[in-house]
Amino acid sequence: MLTRRHLLASALAAPAILRFGTAEAATTLKISHQFPGGTIDKGDFRDRLVRKFAAEISKRSGGELAAEVYPNSSLMKTKAQFSAMRKGALDMSLFPLPYAGGEVPETNIGLMPGLVANYDQGLSWKNKPVGKALTDLLADKGIVILTWVWQAGGVASRSRPLIAPEDAKGLKVRGGSREMDMVLQKAGAAVLSLPSNEIYAAMQTGACDAGITSSTSLISFRLEEVSKSLTSGAGQSYWFMLEPLLMSKDVFDKLPKKHQDILTSVGTEMEAFGRQGAQDDDKGVAKVYEKAGAKVSELDAATVGKWRDIARDTAWKDYSARSANCANLMKLAADVT
Repeated sequence: MLTRRHLLASALAAPAILRFGTAEAATTLKISHQFPGGTIDKGDFRDRLVRKFAAEISKRSGGELAAEVYPNSSLMKTKAQFSAMRKGALDMSLFPLPYAGGEVPETNIGLMPGLVANYDQGLSWKNKPVGKALTDLLADKGIVILTWVWQAGGVASRSRPLIAPEDAKGLKVRGGSREMDMVLQKAGAAVLSLPSNEIYAAMQTGACDAGITSSTSLISFRLEEVSKSLTSGAGQSYWFMLEPLLMSKDVFDKLPKKHQDILTSVGTEMEAFGRQGAQDDDKGVAKVYEKAGAKVSELDAATVGKWRDIARDTAWKDYSARSANCANLMKLAADVT
């Protein structure tokens, strides 16, 4: 016998809720992400992006589509979101793609150190063979990409700056992907695998000496409070992560075409906002850390080249050897200059 408690639990877990009004059903999508929540006008740009997306799909559908945003991993744990979307148990997430690497190894192409050098290069993937190959692969795994979002990254450190590979020796570092970890290990660091929303606690306790993450996360997760130095990725960076707005293909396919068209068109339009938000934070992160008393350093082309050389000899080769799909994605991505 179903109890009231069971019914409530089922309602909370169910994706793509149909709300019935006097006219016709409205589909309410749940969007989950790990980043701090704010408003449509203030806060982490990734949270703002999904709120703008939600407002726009509601407007264009005349209220037939709606979305509820769940920041701070408040709906489910960070790394569980990808699997949940594949199963149709979660509608959407703005998700760091390499977090899915344990489940779908090919997704680690989304944080391949030294592979993407700037926003133009990363965002051009969408309309190049590498973008089609990645889109097709994700679709086969039950995932639709709605918005391509790339972010440059930097390093927050509890002690000495981590700029060049030789600075990594003896440090415990969070890299953000299996491949970045390989590069750090080659440079002499010990590595930690954890999502960006757990870096603060790890650095606070001393479990982590330095965290590499996006400029936005360096700000939003207040890492300046536990850091004495910052290496900014504003000018150049060897660390670019693909953090797209993703949707469950199972949920997407069940929607009428007019709603699918709204979702894809609004998703594409959000890409300019995502790029601007990422680049604004690339510029703003130094001010945040300087104000907190941290030493700020920048990367030059020669230093980025050192990291890329290590990556080419370790992570790139390892990734390409994992499967035919990985080898193909790596080749296609390397062709984009």
